[in-house]
Amino acid sequence: MRKHELSAMLAEAPYDALVLTHEISRRYATGFHSTAGAVYLSAKQAVFFTDFRYIEAARAAISDFEVREIGMQSYSAAINELIAQDGVRKIALEDKTLTHAEYMSWASALHAAAARLEDGLERLRVCKEDEEIGRIVAAQRIAEQAFDEVLNDIRAGVTEKEIAARLTYLMLHYGAENMSFDPIVVSGTNSSKPHGVPGDKAIASGDFVTMDFGCIVEGYCSDMTRTVAVGHATDEMQQVYDTVLNAQLAGIARCKAGVLGSDVDGAARRVIEQAGYGDAFGHGFGHGVGLEIHEAPVASPRGEAPLPAGSVVTAEPGIYLPGKFGVRIEDMLYVIEDGCINLTEAPKALIVL
Repeated sequence: MRKHELSAMLAEAPYDALVLTHEISRRYATGFHSTAGAVYLSAKQAVFFTDFRYIEAARAAISDFEVREIGMQSYSAAINELIAQDGVRKIALEDKTLTHAEYMSWASALHAAAARLEDGLERLRVCKEDEEIGRIVAAQRIAEQAFDEVLNDIRAGVTEKEIAARLTYLMLHYGAENMSFDPIVVSGTNSSKPHGVPGDKAIASGDFVTMDFGCIVEGYCSDMTRTVAVGHATDEMQQVYDTVLNAQLAGIARCKAGVLGSDVDGAARRVIEQAGYGDAFGHGFGHGVGLEIHEAPVASPRGEAPLPAGSVVTAEPGIYLPGKFGVRIEDMLYVIEDGCINLTEAPKALIVL
């Protein structure tokens, strides 16, 4: 729960109160997950509103916000009562997660001038506390356990969909709250599609199988990718795999607090370009992971900001050759002052099943 951090941010902000309506933001603030609710925070009050479906669970789970049932009121009407009590003149709304229409609707409904929250919450979320890292690691260990077990199921004749379903089952079986995203399982020529959708294609001997997956523990995501070969790997397949692995290692070596995201990306990209595959790496080296599977910071050619200490970023270079195959290897890195800690323990040497 983040009431203290949010209050400190509010004390330095050019507005008197803030309202959080996005599902992820509410969970970050209160630690409670629901599909409906709103957080109101001023110097005088901290209130979480929700409806009848969640009120009992919210009161049991939330300790540092007052929990109120919305009843038949609208959220804006309930918040207006607090605005009047606190004498709020300017109130911040989540302009990055609300649509323009939603923002304008809230702005017109509240009895205070609307201000943009901009990236205030993002700056707090990007630097993880020990408890948050522990949850990310717990989610990663579940994903790795599922990976270890699913290797027994990958063989010629099994379909991509079947492996994706098996990964989903195993992560839930070992304690995941949910999937971070729908697992990507692509094989053979399909593996050249970075975000290909698992289909009815049967895995064949000589295929690469790329699996990109992760799960959620107490709200926090994991994310990993491994590429394995079935039956055998050609010299070209081994060369491409080794190039991707060397690129990943180069990016990891460059990753530390204060280094631009684009510099980390560039370290990996140079390895791929020097091997002659520059045009086949069309996405960034990595992205932030936390309550969302894609969040700040970014390690890509557009990563113009330095990576902050305490952030978690992925390390996922790839090479994709249409009509042939693709390879991606992905770990999660905890960025610290003098380098990074790899939170992923799964082996990265090419596995041939």
